[in-house]
Amino acid sequence: MGRKPRFGDDDFLDAALRVAARAGASGVTMAAVAAEAAAPVGSVYHRFASRDVLLARLWVRTVHRFQEPFLAALADPDPERGADRAIRAVLGWAREHPDQARVLLLHRREDLVAHWPTELGPDPAGINDAVREALRAYTRARFGRVSSAGLERVTFALVDVPYAALRRHLGAGRTPPRSIEAAALAASRAALGD
Repeated sequence: MGRKPRFGDDDFLDAALRVAARAGASGVTMAAVAAEAAAPVGSVYHRFASRDVLLARLWVRTVHRFQEPFLAALADPDPERGADRAIRAVLGWAREHPDQARVLLLHRREDLVAHWPTELGPDPAGINDAVREALRAYTRARFGRVSSAGLERVTFALVDVPYAALRRHLGAGRTPPRSIEAAALAASRAALGD
Protein backbone atom coordinates (compact mmCIF):
# COMPACT_ATOMS: atom_id res chain seq x y z
CA MET A 1 0.00 0.00 0.00
CA GLY A 2 1.50 3.32 -1.10
CA ARG A 3 1.58 6.53 0.84
CA LYS A 4 -0.92 9.24 0.10
CA PRO A 5 0.82 11.98 -1.92
CA ARG A 6 1.64 15.10 0.06
CA PHE A 7 1.03 17.35 -2.92
CA GLY A 8 -1.69 17.12 -5.53
CA ASP A 9 -2.06 18.74 -8.94
CA ASP A 10 -4.12 21.59 -7.51
CA ASP A 11 -1.44 22.38 -4.93
CA PHE A 12 1.04 23.02 -7.73
CA LEU A 13 -1.48 24.77 -9.97
CA ASP A 14 -2.39 27.08 -7.08
CA ALA A 15 1.30 27.76 -6.42
CA ALA A 16 1.89 28.50 -10.13
CA LEU A 17 -1.09 30.84 -10.06
CA ARG A 18 0.33 32.81 -7.14
CA VAL A 19 3.73 33.05 -8.84
CA ALA A 20 2.17 34.12 -12.17
CA ALA A 21 0.00 36.73 -10.47
CA ARG A 22 3.00 38.14 -8.62
CA ALA A 23 5.83 37.76 -11.15
CA GLY A 24 4.14 37.24 -14.51
CA ALA A 25 4.33 34.22 -16.75
CA SER A 26 8.11 34.51 -17.13
CA GLY A 27 8.49 34.10 -13.36
CA VAL A 28 6.77 30.72 -13.37
CA THR A 29 9.58 28.21 -13.28
CA MET A 30 9.37 24.71 -11.88
CA ALA A 31 11.74 25.79 -9.09
CA ALA A 32 9.61 28.85 -8.27
CA VAL A 33 6.45 26.73 -8.15
CA ALA A 34 8.16 24.18 -5.91
CA ALA A 35 9.37 26.92 -3.57
CA GLU A 36 5.90 28.52 -3.48
CA ALA A 37 4.33 25.15 -2.61
CA ALA A 38 7.14 24.29 -0.15
CA ALA A 39 7.70 21.07 -2.09
CA PRO A 40 10.67 19.39 -3.71
CA VAL A 41 11.19 20.29 -7.39
CA GLY A 42 10.97 16.61 -8.26
CA SER A 43 7.39 16.53 -6.96
CA VAL A 44 6.41 19.22 -9.45
CA TYR A 45 8.03 17.31 -12.32
CA HIS A 46 6.32 14.12 -11.13
CA ARG A 47 2.93 15.74 -11.76
CA PHE A 48 3.80 18.02 -14.69
CA ALA A 49 6.27 16.94 -17.37
CA SER A 50 7.17 20.52 -18.28
CA ARG A 51 6.55 24.16 -17.53
CA ASP A 52 4.32 24.36 -20.63
CA VAL A 53 2.15 21.51 -19.34
CA LEU A 54 1.85 23.19 -15.94
CA LEU A 55 0.94 26.59 -17.41
CA ALA A 56 -1.46 25.11 -19.96
CA ARG A 57 -3.34 23.20 -17.26
CA LEU A 58 -3.41 26.33 -15.09
CA TRP A 59 -4.80 28.42 -17.94
CA VAL A 60 -7.51 25.88 -18.88
CA ARG A 61 -8.57 25.43 -15.25
CA THR A 62 -8.78 29.19 -14.74
CA VAL A 63 -10.78 29.79 -17.91
CA HIS A 64 -13.33 27.15 -16.90
CA ARG A 65 -13.60 28.51 -13.37
CA PHE A 66 -14.25 32.00 -14.75
CA GLN A 67 -16.75 30.94 -17.40
CA GLU A 68 -18.96 28.87 -15.11
CA PRO A 69 -20.61 31.70 -13.11
CA PHE A 70 -20.76 34.01 -16.15
CA LEU A 71 -22.57 31.42 -18.27
CA ALA A 72 -24.95 30.51 -15.45
CA ALA A 73 -25.86 34.16 -14.93
CA LEU A 74 -26.31 34.87 -18.62
CA ALA A 75 -28.70 31.92 -18.95
CA ASP A 76 -31.31 33.73 -16.82
CA PRO A 77 -34.59 33.71 -18.80
CA ASP A 78 -35.09 37.43 -18.14
CA PRO A 79 -32.59 39.28 -20.38
CA GLU A 80 -32.31 42.40 -18.22
CA ARG A 81 -31.79 40.42 -15.05
CA GLY A 82 -29.39 38.07 -16.88
CA ALA A 83 -27.20 40.97 -18.03
CA ASP A 84 -27.02 42.41 -14.52
CA ARG A 85 -26.26 38.97 -13.07
CA ALA A 86 -23.52 38.41 -15.67
CA ILE A 87 -21.83 41.73 -14.84
CA ARG A 88 -22.07 40.99 -11.12
CA ALA A 89 -20.75 37.46 -11.70
CA VAL A 90 -17.65 38.72 -13.50
CA LEU A 91 -16.89 41.47 -10.98
CA GLY A 92 -17.67 39.23 -8.00
CA TRP A 93 -15.52 36.40 -9.34
CA ALA A 94 -12.61 38.80 -9.85
CA ARG A 95 -12.99 40.12 -6.27
CA GLU A 96 -13.11 36.58 -4.85
CA HIS A 97 -10.29 35.27 -7.07
CA PRO A 98 -8.03 38.23 -7.86
CA ASP A 99 -4.99 36.12 -8.74
CA GLN A 100 -6.97 34.01 -11.20
CA ALA A 101 -8.60 37.12 -12.65
CA ARG A 102 -5.20 38.80 -13.00
CA VAL A 103 -3.80 35.81 -14.91
CA LEU A 104 -6.78 35.74 -17.28
CA LEU A 105 -6.94 39.47 -17.77
CA LEU A 106 -3.28 40.19 -18.23
CA HIS A 107 -2.07 37.04 -20.04
CA ARG A 108 -3.29 35.43 -23.21
CA ARG A 109 -2.89 31.69 -23.70
CA GLU A 110 -0.01 32.45 -26.05
CA ASP A 111 1.74 34.44 -23.30
CA LEU A 112 1.63 31.51 -20.92
CA VAL A 113 2.19 28.57 -23.24
CA ALA A 114 4.44 29.11 -26.24
CA HIS A 115 3.74 25.67 -27.69
CA TRP A 116 0.61 23.74 -26.70
CA PRO A 117 1.72 20.47 -25.07
CA THR A 118 0.66 17.48 -27.19
CA GLU A 119 0.02 15.39 -24.06
CA LEU A 120 -2.93 17.68 -23.27
CA GLY A 121 -4.68 16.97 -26.55
CA PRO A 122 -5.57 19.49 -29.23
CA ASP A 123 -4.99 23.19 -28.69
CA PRO A 124 -8.16 24.48 -27.03
CA ALA A 125 -8.93 27.08 -29.69
CA GLY A 126 -12.62 26.50 -28.99
CA ILE A 127 -12.41 27.03 -25.23
CA ASN A 128 -14.52 30.19 -25.56
CA ASP A 129 -17.12 28.66 -27.86
CA ALA A 130 -19.64 28.31 -25.02
CA VAL A 131 -19.27 32.02 -24.21
CA ARG A 132 -19.65 33.00 -27.87
CA GLU A 133 -22.80 30.88 -28.15
CA ALA A 134 -24.19 32.30 -24.88
CA LEU A 135 -23.64 35.84 -26.17
CA ARG A 136 -25.46 34.93 -29.40
CA ALA A 137 -28.34 33.38 -27.44
CA TYR A 138 -28.50 36.45 -25.21
CA THR A 139 -28.55 38.72 -28.28
CA ARG A 140 -31.45 36.71 -29.70
CA ALA A 141 -33.33 36.86 -26.38
CA ARG A 142 -32.69 40.58 -25.93
CA PHE A 143 -33.30 41.84 -29.48
CA GLY A 144 -35.39 39.07 -31.06
CA ARG A 145 -32.66 38.13 -33.56
CA VAL A 146 -28.91 37.93 -33.90
CA SER A 147 -27.44 40.74 -35.99
CA SER A 148 -23.84 41.88 -36.12
CA ALA A 149 -24.87 45.23 -34.56
CA GLY A 150 -26.81 43.52 -31.78
CA LEU A 151 -23.99 41.08 -31.06
CA GLU A 152 -21.52 43.97 -30.97
CA ARG A 153 -23.68 45.82 -28.40
CA VAL A 154 -24.01 42.70 -26.26
CA THR A 155 -20.29 41.94 -26.41
CA PHE A 156 -19.46 45.53 -25.50
CA ALA A 157 -21.95 45.56 -22.61
CA LEU A 158 -21.16 42.12 -21.16
CA VAL A 159 -17.50 41.59 -22.03
CA ASP A 160 -15.81 44.93 -22.69
CA VAL A 161 -17.45 46.88 -19.85
CA PRO A 162 -16.45 44.49 -17.03
CA TYR A 163 -13.01 44.05 -18.62
CA ALA A 164 -12.49 47.81 -18.54
CA ALA A 165 -13.80 48.03 -14.97
CA LEU A 166 -11.35 45.38 -13.77
CA ARG A 167 -8.21 46.01 -15.80
CA ARG A 168 -6.88 49.07 -13.96
CA HIS A 169 -7.25 47.46 -10.54
CA LEU A 170 -5.96 44.02 -11.44
CA GLY A 171 -3.12 45.45 -13.50
CA ALA A 172 -1.99 47.44 -10.45
CA GLY A 173 -2.13 44.33 -8.27
CA ARG A 174 -5.23 45.46 -6.38
CA THR A 175 -8.43 43.57 -5.70
CA PRO A 176 -11.21 45.37 -7.57
CA PRO A 177 -13.39 47.38 -5.18
CA ARG A 178 -17.14 46.82 -4.87
CA SER A 179 -17.68 50.46 -5.81
CA ILE A 180 -17.04 49.74 -9.51
CA GLU A 181 -20.14 47.55 -9.72
CA ALA A 182 -22.68 50.39 -9.93
CA ALA A 183 -20.76 52.13 -12.71
CA ALA A 184 -20.26 48.88 -14.64
CA LEU A 185 -23.97 48.06 -14.36
CA ALA A 186 -24.93 51.55 -15.52
CA ALA A 187 -22.56 51.39 -18.49
CA SER A 188 -23.77 47.91 -19.44
CA ARG A 189 -27.44 48.94 -19.19
CA ALA A 190 -26.78 52.05 -21.29
CA ALA A 191 -25.05 49.98 -23.98
CA LEU A 192 -27.96 47.52 -24.07
CA GLY A 193 -30.65 50.23 -23.96
CA ASP A 194 -33.31 50.11 -26.67
